[in-house]
Amino acid sequence: MAELHPRLASDCIILGRFPLSRLLLMNDSNYPWFILVPDRDNVGEIYQLEDTDRKQLLDESCLLSRYLMDAFNGDKLNIAALGNQVPQLHLHHIVRYHSDKAWPTPIWGKVAAQPYRATELAEIKSKFAAAELVDFVIRAVV
Repeated sequence: MAELHPRLASDCIILGRFPLSRLLLMNDSNYPWFILVPDRDNVGEIYQLEDTDRKQLLDESCLLSRYLMDAFNGDKLNIAALGNQVPQLHLHHIVRYHSDKAWPTPIWGKVAAQPYRATELAEIKSKFAAAELVDFVIRAVV
């Protein structure tokens, strides 16, 4: 398993994994913000993935996207692979609402992160545990 970049490890909670990617939750309750991190060493850009991995990442992203919009009833889903501060390939999936604190602008740097309370985190874990996401395995101890 590829080592998780220290910034992702410190800012996120590992929820589980798909066949290719770990699924992280950004520890910021301002937004439902999830991150897919392909389990490949020395890959910083999508085009650097092998063809089969690139397709798998897209499949995982689409599956996650459909689920997030259904489960969190968002108005918009922002998906981005920026990597300006974290060189390890990771794909942000951020559920947006017309009423969120940063709407309609990008979320980065708008408001201070609000870590999840234990009850909020338990609710998100419960949603994923009950979801029937193909090939997703929730992390038993988070």
